Amino acid sequence: MTVAERSCWIEQTDAGAVLHLAGSWRVEGLAVLELALDEALAGMSAPRLVDGSGLTSLDTAGALVALRALAAAGAEPGEPGELELRGFEDHHRRVMVLVSERFAATTAAPARRRLGWLAKLGKGAETFGQLLFGHVAFLGLIATEFGRLLRHPSGLRVRELFVQLGRTGVSAIPVIALLTFLIGVIVAYLLGIQAEQYGANIYVVDGVALGMVREFSPLIVATIVAGRSGAAFTAQLGTMKLTEEIDALRTLGLSAEQVLVIPRVLALMIALPLLVFVGNIAGLWGALVVSELMLDITPVTFIDRLHAALAPRHYVIGLAKSPVFALAIAVIGCRMGFAVARDTRAIGESTTSTVVQCIVTVIVLDALFAVLFQELGL
Repeated sequence: MTVAERSCWIEQTDAGAVLHLAGSWRVEGLAVLELALDEALAGMSAPRLVDGSGLTSLDTAGALVALRALAAAGAEPGEPGELELRGFEDHHRRVMVLVSERFAATTAAPARRRLGWLAKLGKGAETFGQLLFGHVAFLGLIATEFGRLLRHPSGLRVRELFVQLGRTGVSAIPVIALLTFLIGVIVAYLLGIQAEQYGANIYVVDGVALGMVREFSPLIVATIVAGRSGAAFTAQLGTMKLTEEIDALRTLGLSAEQVLVIPRVLALMIALPLLVFVGNIAGLWGALVVSELMLDITPVTFIDRLHAALAPRHYVIGLAKSPVFALAIAVIGCRMGFAVARDTRAIGESTTSTVVQCIVTVIVLDALFAVLFQELGL
């Protein structure tokens, strides 16, 4: 007899067919065992009696192979009383019983429920509500940590604060200056094309100045920072959670929010207004270059008109919005980092989600500010 022939065979008795299992039924021999079962049960109705007196070893993989072959032949191993086990040693019997009790879970594919549009809308609203609630709760936690910091200023990680200022502020200046300069060039160019038709070249300065300092510069700078620093916060904190560094901080009795989040929030709230100021200067400089080359407006005339058209409240409003944008970006970025699941793929997914959430939040906040300032007459 070959190994396959010794592992199983069918015996016909007065009580019906009996499946005999013999030898080693373990995971390393599954290919041979499956072939032997298929040959033994070919063209036969499923036996209701299984004899295990010849077994020398059995694991759950071997038991599952045997039960699946019986199920394919017409038996129902998961049903109580469907199979009779005879001759099994106690530990082998326990394995067979355990696998048969859970057999349905190994074969039945979960039914996928198709949701209607209303159910999808409700599920989306529920997911959004949970996300919003999580951000608001995290904002409350950060506010609590700020209150604790006011009572004990020595708890501020000054070194980490300056490190984050360098990463979020200083290193972002070149890209901010370049992009806002180009935006100033584009806006001045487009306005100039229209203004030249009516001989109103000088009013290009008014449009560019008001647009840059009130809306374009704060919004564009916040969007760049959201994709740059917000994503970095999520990736950094998510990696720290994955490597259990955050758990180690808490084990040492330290507040992870005080050590990791507060310096990032403070740094971004300080850096973003400064970056908006840089964006204002670069954008107006780009408009000045276009005005001189295309509209015959000299730099002196441009600056004189800028002083006349741009009231101080306009650039104050633009600068005042930026700390709110910074707070929203930092809270979302840090919270998504803390919420990362413990696998590397989740870090990428959370980072992408952070960028989208930050940009949408910045735009919504900017719209709310626009309505508020309009109502206040500013």
